[in-house]
Amino acid sequence: MSDGERPSRRDLAIQRTVLAAERTLLAWTRTSLALVAFGFTIYKFLQYLPPGGGEPEGLQAPRRLSLILIGAGIVFMVLASVQFGRELKIAAPGRPVSLRRLPFVLAVFMALMGILAFLHVMGQGQRP
Repeated sequence: MSDGERPSRRDLAIQRTVLAAERTLLAWTRTSLALVAFGFTIYKFLQYLPPGGGEPEGLQAPRRLSLILIGAGIVFMVLASVQFGRELKIAAPGRPVSLRRLPFVLAVFMALMGILAFLHVMGQGQRP
């Protein structure tokens, strides 16, 4: 398409579909990031409270809850990224699919940060 040509209805429909998929991925990224951040915050906040009754395993329940929340955030982020890739393939069959779009790169980066948070909380629980 040259500068003087108007985009076809099909091209505009594809563009709208791709933008809708990006918005959906960003919404899932925001939700997943909130789960990861909330799980990590719960663990770090309760880590500094005095243990109740002198129990050595006083932080095991909050630690498990934190791991569940962080893990759920990571899983949702990965599933949303896979769904985004599939939607791009469906939206424009026969056209090359580029996953170098900013929302996808952001989702992958946030998933990696979630994995680091998960590993940190896991490692903290194994210390004597």
